[in-house]
Amino acid sequence: MHNPIATILETQPLVVLDGAMATELEQRGADLRDPLWSAKVLMEAPHLIREVHADYFAAGADCATTASYQATFEGFARRGIGAEAAADLMRLSVKLAVEARDGFWADPANRAGRARPFVAASVGPYGAFLADGSEYRGDYGLNEEQLMDFHRPRMAVLAASGADMLACETIPCLVEAQALVRLLEEFPTISAWISFSARDGEYTNHGERLADCAALLGKHPQVAAIGVNCTAPQYIPDLIGAAHGSTDKPILVYPNSGETYDPMTKSWSGEDTCEAFASDAQIWFETGARVIGGCCRTTPEHIRQLATRVYE
Repeated sequence: MHNPIATILETQPLVVLDGAMATELEQRGADLRDPLWSAKVLMEAPHLIREVHADYFAAGADCATTASYQATFEGFARRGIGAEAAADLMRLSVKLAVEARDGFWADPANRAGRARPFVAASVGPYGAFLADGSEYRGDYGLNEEQLMDFHRPRMAVLAASGADMLACETIPCLVEAQALVRLLEEFPTISAWISFSARDGEYTNHGERLADCAALLGKHPQVAAIGVNCTAPQYIPDLIGAAHGSTDKPILVYPNSGETYDPMTKSWSGEDTCEAFASDAQIWFETGARVIGGCCRTTPEHIRQLATRVYE
């Protein structure tokens, strides 16, 4: 089983993740006011996705997270896209990231002092398909088996797509995380990180203690790292401490900008704390996180500052 996070941590103190995909696509002219979100760009302007990945690698990222967060068979079917075409789009999301990585790595100047970057295929939560913000609540009303049935077809495609690992991200509730970890056993050659969305410094958005989630999921050999994403930066130090005390797996964090997302208007409001991103990331590293990046509203410049700050 390939575990690129463990491989990189053998030679460097930190795995630097990338930052937001969606807001970078919007900066390049993409309209994401759509239930498919960044997956819409897979159909309309895939070259923009490749460009974003390339910019993150150039900024210092060790990982590209694919634009498959909301790429589901059910979501594409709502747009009249059949199963085979949907699977092709999922595979395309990985292909774009691999091409960006391979193009970056082909230049010897980019290899100095760097580990070979890897590609993580994004597996968003069931709530991302609903496109109503329920990935920030977890109130699906589905049991573990039903969630496995939903995730299985996409995970099968992504696990065989050429990605180095899976990124099971923005998971709001323990039952969905358990479903995803059980599914991993059906694809024994691939590892995954499990990243929750959290409502404060202790609890997932659905209300489970992150410490309990980490203790339970960290026992699985295919889980490469555990942590949180798309969570306000102010909560990250306490969440790192909660997870760090419950598992020996690497702790992973990639918070958002601190703003609040309105799924109805597809807009952000509140205070942007990204200006302190690099100094905050240093604190997260010192608190125990070993896999750090950014989520919504962060940019390649934030990732450049993070990589520079940690390695200075």
